[in-house]
Order: sequence, then C-alpha cells, then structure tokens
Amino acid sequence: MNAVPIDMAKNVGATDQRVRIGLGAIAGLVSLAVLAGALPLPTLAAPVLGLGAIILLATGLTGFCGLYTVLGVDTCPADSR
Repeated sequence: MNAVPIDMAKNVGATDQRVRIGLGAIAGLVSLAVLAGALPLPTLAAPVLGLGAIILLATGLTGFCGLYTVLGVDTCPADSR
C-alpha cells in the first residue's frame, strides 16, 4: 500500500493560530455548557461545537491546516519557515 506524502509544512501564521486557539477554547466551553444544560441550545450543538473546537485547537497548536493546503492558502510569513 503506497501512502500519499502530505507536505505538512507550517501554513498557519501566528495571528491565525491565536484566533484559532481562542475560538476553539470558546467553542469547547460552549459545547460543555450545552452538555451541562446551562445553555438552551439543541443537543446536537454540543458534539458539533466540540468537534469544531478540537479541529480549531489542533490546527492552531500544530500550525498546519489541511484545508489551507487544498485551497493553496498560506498565512505564515515566508521568512519564518
């Protein structure tokens, strides 16, 4: 089985990382609040927000976004790579 190599070079800039981490933390807290019944949102909102939080936190912490690679977007300055 041949694996397709993925270029996992950093493509998320510092500001983008901060925003992703902040939004991921907020989404995670809202997800937990929905699960605890503290927010009157539909039950489906909790796993959707939780998954979004995990994705935002992972891409923010690693500095790599697979969707950015597919779309050809790079918010990381060229001189910091």
